[in-house]
Amino acid sequence: MSVPETPQPSLALSRLLAQLSYKEGTFTLASGKKSDFYVDVKQTLFRAEGAALIGHLLLDRLRAHGITAVGGMAVGAVPLVAAALVEASRAGYPLSGFFVRKDVKGHGTAKKIDGPFDKTAKIAMVEDVVTTGGSTIDAIEEVEGAGGKVSLVLAVVDREENGGLGKLAKRVGIAEALTTKTSILEVVGS
Repeated sequence: MSVPETPQPSLALSRLLAQLSYKEGTFTLASGKKSDFYVDVKQTLFRAEGAALIGHLLLDRLRAHGITAVGGMAVGAVPLVAAALVEASRAGYPLSGFFVRKDVKGHGTAKKIDGPFDKTAKIAMVEDVVTTGGSTIDAIEEVEGAGGKVSLVLAVVDREENGGLGKLAKRVGIAEALTTKTSILEVVGS
């Protein structure tokens, strides 16, 4: 499947998320806060069209920043890393991926960071939805504790609440989102 050419790919993503992932109701977020809407990115990401589009958009940003390794907190970031790696392979771009476990696994190599982690790589962390940035900050701390340096955070959606993307930018220098709550709501309202 090819990714559709569009002058505003984040608009294409907003449309897909509005159609497949946006829900209204009463939800408890990972931060513990209540919300009247939820963006379940996995509903989009686990469809061929969504995975291809998100992988393409992630790779675009990763390449623009010269990133050579991408990772994030399990389990949310794992499919994002995989989508970016598939697109990198198709584009012939050298990229490796890893994920950070919440807890050290009790068997095998007992690693907290899994995958080909290279602390000398230029590293980006990915996240599906950013509200407070807490889980991504936890993952960044693990990577930096292992000797790596995170220079970019990419979120699929910025909820534009609680300053999460801003906190992440202060922590690593650059934090970006492929789309925002505002963009998704504009599509929902149209």
